[in-house]
Amino acid sequence: MGNFANRKSHAVFIPYPAQGHINPLFKLAKLIHLRGSHVTYVNTEYNHKRLLKSRGPTALDGFTDFSFETIPDGLTPLEGDGDVSQLPSLCQSIRKNFLKPFCELINRLNHSANVPPVTCLISDCCMSFTMQAAEEFSLPILLYFSSSACSLLNVMHFRSFVERGITPFKDERHLTNGYLETKVEWIPGLKNFRLKDVVDCIRTTDPNDIMLDFLIDVADKVHRDSTIILNTFNELESDVITALSSLFPSLYPIGPLPSLLNQTPQIHQLESLGSNLWKEDTECLEWLESNEPGSVVYVNFGSIIVMTPDQLLEFAWGLADCKKPFLWITRPDLVIGGSVVLSSEFMKEISDRGLISNWCPQEKVLNHPSIGGFLTHCGWNSTTESICAGVPMLCWPFFADQPTNCRFICNEWKIGMEIDTNVKREGLEKLINELMVGENGKKMRQKAMELKKKAEENTRPGGCSYMNLDKVIKEVLLKQN
Repeated sequence: MGNFANRKSHAVFIPYPAQGHINPLFKLAKLIHLRGSHVTYVNTEYNHKRLLKSRGPTALDGFTDFSFETIPDGLTPLEGDGDVSQLPSLCQSIRKNFLKPFCELINRLNHSANVPPVTCLISDCCMSFTMQAAEEFSLPILLYFSSSACSLLNVMHFRSFVERGITPFKDERHLTNGYLETKVEWIPGLKNFRLKDVVDCIRTTDPNDIMLDFLIDVADKVHRDSTIILNTFNELESDVITALSSLFPSLYPIGPLPSLLNQTPQIHQLESLGSNLWKEDTECLEWLESNEPGSVVYVNFGSIIVMTPDQLLEFAWGLADCKKPFLWITRPDLVIGGSVVLSSEFMKEISDRGLISNWCPQEKVLNHPSIGGFLTHCGWNSTTESICAGVPMLCWPFFADQPTNCRFICNEWKIGMEIDTNVKREGLEKLINELMVGENGKKMRQKAMELKKKAEENTRPGGCSYMNLDKVIKEVLLKQN
């Protein structure tokens, strides 16, 4: 694969400042680094502190040609905390405050004696100010969209939802009265799509909704001649990728990234370099060892979802009542307005078969032979990691692109089942049993294994995603200005 030879290229990576965006771009940074490029990875100061706290103060030191830099996020410390309610203020700050410090950083790197001058930018699509920076420094830029091809297609049509008068919704009741079942038939590449399957930023009654406005602005700034990379592969979203390619001729699906990394021979050199902002508990891997193959339900709602105490209770008792072994990851901030409190009665009931942990190395868990199913919020990272591990899913989508991903998991790929938004323990118990030991679960497991195989074919030398990454490296990263 294209190596960077003597012209030392220097790629600067900048993710949108949330865990679900940091992780995949970090994987890409590792891949580009292993092809011989110097990498600078830019987090916000707030997230960099969290990273050092979770990984240890020296965890990021001592890697040749892989360095970390920070820029301020322009928020007060209180606003910086990473739950859903903070996203609007973060989005506003990105548009207002990020360009200047980012340009100052590039300038400083260009004049540093320790690193080669910057030769290209690899930016999260949502950090659209980087396109202005690329222009100012005459640098090539790669845009990485951290969700599915389908979510990108949705976002590119958000302005049309407004122009057609679909959003903002005229009435709050549209969220609950069945209106979300309305078909969306005017977007090429989308089949059998309903409003409820669209990236959920359109579900607003506010004409000045910050998130919707932010994403319309992102879509407006992406040009037809932009080079866009996606963490997906052709068989996963072929119709959507075809539709997107007519909007963006330079569109490169290079995923799924977990599979691409697993098949990269030198990846062990970067084994200890991680991007988790929570401290990982690895004891759960030992606990998994003591369980039968395919017997454990893995439960993790990702880094941003919050639920009510009642929902927590229904999930807890649904898990307890199905009598299956389970590993449940409960972040300290999982419950709205308080900490995760589970009764002693519940803890006693599950003591012989349940393990509750704060955070874990998810890919290692999903790939453990004892895992039989994944109860997930359907974030795109979790979705692709589950596919790469061949594990079927129970889906409880919460916001953003999760309903879109859920639609594909359950209806297109048929490797999962959806849990009612208004979760009830009896319904959950039934679904878990169906997933783990039912006929339907068996079929979904088989389909998940088939997709895993296709993912591996795409990401090994000669595969489509592998060749796409090669092409991007040659045509964009090595393009001399």
